[in-house]
Amino acid sequence: MVLSPSTMAAVRKSGAIPNAEFLLTAEGIRKEFPGVLALDDVQFHLKRGTVHALMGENGAGKSTLMKILAGIYHPDQGEIRMKGVDIRLESPLDALENGIAMIHQELNLMPFMTVAENIWIRREPKSRYGLVDHAEMNRKTAELFERLNIPIDPRAEVRDLSVANRQMVEIAKAISYESDVLIMDEPTSAITEREVEHLFHIIRDLKAQGLGIVYITHKMSELFEVADEVSVFRDGRYVGTHASSEVTRDDIIRMMVGREITQMFPKEEVPIGDVVLSVRNLTLDGVFRDVSFDVRAGEILGVAGLVGSGRSNVAETLFGVTPASSGSIAIDGKQVKIDRPVEAIRHHMAFLTEDRRDTGCLLILDVMDNMQVASLHDQFVRGGFVDEKAVARVCRDMAGKLRIKTPNLYERVENLSGGNQQKVLIGRWLLTNPRILILDEPTRGIDVGAKAEIHRLVTDLARTGVAVIMISSELPEVLGMSDRIMVMHEGRVTGFLDRAEADQVSVMDLAAR
Repeated sequence: MVLSPSTMAAVRKSGAIPNAEFLLTAEGIRKEFPGVLALDDVQFHLKRGTVHALMGENGAGKSTLMKILAGIYHPDQGEIRMKGVDIRLESPLDALENGIAMIHQELNLMPFMTVAENIWIRREPKSRYGLVDHAEMNRKTAELFERLNIPIDPRAEVRDLSVANRQMVEIAKAISYESDVLIMDEPTSAITEREVEHLFHIIRDLKAQGLGIVYITHKMSELFEVADEVSVFRDGRYVGTHASSEVTRDDIIRMMVGREITQMFPKEEVPIGDVVLSVRNLTLDGVFRDVSFDVRAGEILGVAGLVGSGRSNVAETLFGVTPASSGSIAIDGKQVKIDRPVEAIRHHMAFLTEDRRDTGCLLILDVMDNMQVASLHDQFVRGGFVDEKAVARVCRDMAGKLRIKTPNLYERVENLSGGNQQKVLIGRWLLTNPRILILDEPTRGIDVGAKAEIHRLVTDLARTGVAVIMISSELPEVLGMSDRIMVMHEGRVTGFLDRAEADQVSVMDLAAR
């Protein structure tokens, strides 16, 4: 028997639902996109009052399955049951009515509306005259926030909130539907450690209330801290499910990648050459001030600091996205003016931005267009015409080198997994043959196998003499990959650490000054 969303919603409200071992199950799910078999006979079982982590490399099928459970995609085959009852999900609204809410990695709030308006959109309380009752809506939001211990003004506009607070609003919105199942896709990818602790506290409270939580993450430490069970996917297939207390980090990695990853941070000693980039007293009024450092050929300079320290702003200024208020930049000892990205590219500088969707990928364009866009004019135009065969050849070679999973070079980038989108962006900048490479969160939202590949690639680039600046919120990554570490706090440099003397305590001491 398959219940319609309206019938299922009525059943949920009445409580007359058959007893079932699992809150939510998916069996025999298959999903195929043009040229790609995304899911092949996969299964998933979620128990009430548990956190179930979903792990796998980028492209393993995790997000595809979750989008099916959230009503965004329709499976080609398979069955979905809620509390033992077959359900059919035709849209995200169907999923919400069936008690399934999803919080996406890329947040979907409307920036020019208030927090309360975002939470109750299409469900606004009305006055007796049929108008939106803003006072009641704000009251309900405040009540919801008090329950979740979220200190946000319901009347604030979303555009004025931090990423972490937007994440909390998304969670509150999902909870407002009185959902039984909450799917969280990389919820900690852009928030601080303190905010992560707050999130985990909320998750534990929701679990105690009987909700089932699906938690997609690439961070092993989070898995063992918050998850009760873990399921692993590989290449669109279900590998297995285990209690998190019964497996180790290495067990999960082997399940994910089908092989051992013996060296997550393959840093090698390479000859360090002359100073390539020299920055002196770089200042962006109101953001950072008096930032000075050098980077040498073959050196990896790690940049650490808490969210809001100004790390990314310095990178954007170096690349000409936001021109400096004062200070100087010199390349090979010669002072240069970089007030536009095109000037940075002319000086053989490349910049992988922090947010691949908003400031990196051209989502509606294909893989080849995304890869060639920064190098097309200089390398592939002859007599006013594009050498399309040469473009295709180098893009194909780069996609192979980076092991980008795509049916072909003409696949839209929006259809690729997050990790493969990141590899496309890296390929874009490698095609420019950079001498200075700035990487801002290069492995954010990327699985453990792809992380190791990117780390190995960065090491190889340093070996060829490229000067690398690597910004990361993950201390193990900064410590494992850097020759030196520059630490920032509230827009200023608080110190430098050599590789031999750096550890998590010394970095955090400088980051908190």
